[in-house]
Amino acid sequence: MNKDILQNRFEVICGLVLAIFASILAVVQIGSGQAGGDELKAINEKSSAYQWYQSKSIKESLLEGQIGLLETLLKSNSIQGKDTAALYENIHKMQQKIARYEKEKDEILRGSLEVGEANWVQEKDGKMGKITGAQEWEKLADKAGYIGDQFDLASLFLQLCLVMGGVALVIHKPTTKWTFFGLMIALGTLGTLLSIYIYTIS
Repeated sequence: MNKDILQNRFEVICGLVLAIFASILAVVQIGSGQAGGDELKAINEKSSAYQWYQSKSIKESLLEGQIGLLETLLKSNSIQGKDTAALYENIHKMQQKIARYEKEKDEILRGSLEVGEANWVQEKDGKMGKITGAQEWEKLADKAGYIGDQFDLASLFLQLCLVMGGVALVIHKPTTKWTFFGLMIALGTLGTLLSIYIYTIS
């Protein structure tokens, strides 16, 4: 078999392998974009949840301040008679609100699933038990960030694989050509295996 036929066969095989790895790279880049979008969404949701949590904390602090003021008035005997009973009733109602805020904050922080059905106190889209907690969003953001990093690594291996394949096609020295072809296969396989692993955990 002459040299030209071997060269043509090599180019065909190398071209096909390159096309396969280029297709895998396209899929990996789609996954990377999706992971980036998921991470951004989770970060935004986490930020919103913490702001919501802070809003409840501020309301709780205001109520605690009001209770403190009313208790001071009662202790100093500034208010007497029937008004005293009304003040105690108001204090009791505010204490109940504070207890509710504590439950709401816990659900906002940890999520409905984590606190359990007995501690569901707020609705989302008209339904109870649908709150995704700030800590849950934080975990989702971390996971999406990790997946995105792994996709980037897989993409790097596959891009280097394509470079090695391109070099293998233009070099004429057989030993060097096959060396670059081997590097292409190794890098492409590594990138493919890594991308399969990422899709299994995502």
